Order: sequence, then C-alpha cells, then structure tokens
Amino acid sequence: MVREGDAAPDFTAPMRTPDGDITEFTLSETLGDGPVVLAFFPGAFTSVCTGEMTTLRDRLDSLADAGASLYGISIDSPFSLGEFAEQNELNFPLVGDTNKEVIEAYDVVMDFADLGISGVAKRSVFVLDDDGTITYAWVSDDPGVEPDYDELEAAAEDA
Repeated sequence: MVREGDAAPDFTAPMRTPDGDITEFTLSETLGDGPVVLAFFPGAFTSVCTGEMTTLRDRLDSLADAGASLYGISIDSPFSLGEFAEQNELNFPLVGDTNKEVIEAYDVVMDFADLGISGVAKRSVFVLDDDGTITYAWVSDDPGVEPDYDELEAAAEDA
C-alpha cells in the first residue's frame, strides 16, 4: 500500500469535468499548482458514497482556500459519473478508473464477496504536495465509514 512519504503513483484515466466534458486526466500534469486531493469511493449512486461526495462538494471552498484541487475516483465510467455529478451538483472532477489500474496502483482494491462484486475502490483519501509526495493517507476497510473531513482539510492546508 502507498503510504505517507511515498511518491504518488502517476496515472492517466478518463475524467468527467465539472462542466460536463469528458477528457483525459494525468495526475503528474496537475502537480505543482498546490495540493491535490484524491478521494476514492466504491461506487456512484450508493448512499454512503453520495453522502461523502456531497460533503466534499459542500467543503470544496475550504479545500480551495488551502490551494487544493479535489478529484473523486471510482471504477464507474465517466458517463455514469457525469449523471452522478449532475444529480448531486458535484462541482469537482470525477475520474473513471474503469480498468481498475488506479485502485491497484494505490492498493485500495476491495471485494464484496457476499454480493459477488469484486474490484471496487476502498473508501480512501490521499493528499499530495506539489512534488507528488503523499502527505496524508486515509484508507478504510469499512465502506460505511467516511473520512474525518476536518482532518482532511487540515492535511490539505499542511501539504
């Protein structure tokens, strides 16, 4: 698993922008403009994930005040993420890791064996500094647990 102090694995994946466009996102191209927050979530349109993403939406100004850019990441397609973003008025980009390469690189893969679902993102948050070093890492094995948002904001301010 990647940890605080590690270089964040670089990746390229499709992204749904806040204005509805679908484009290619490369992590390394976003570095150097302030902290980057990567918020992994198991799946769009689920209750806890919706709660987490709307809470991040509501706290986006605090993250922006820290100079941070926020990206939500799940294995959903960018088209599904687009509808999810529209229904929940999400004002930050959502990355679709449909090939599951990003969740594997960050070692945040989780299975729901009892439901027959494999290879979704663990709910997790990483804060990267300008150089791409992970300065904060939070990973939950329980998909029903949300991150400590005050702790996350403080980590973004410190990055």
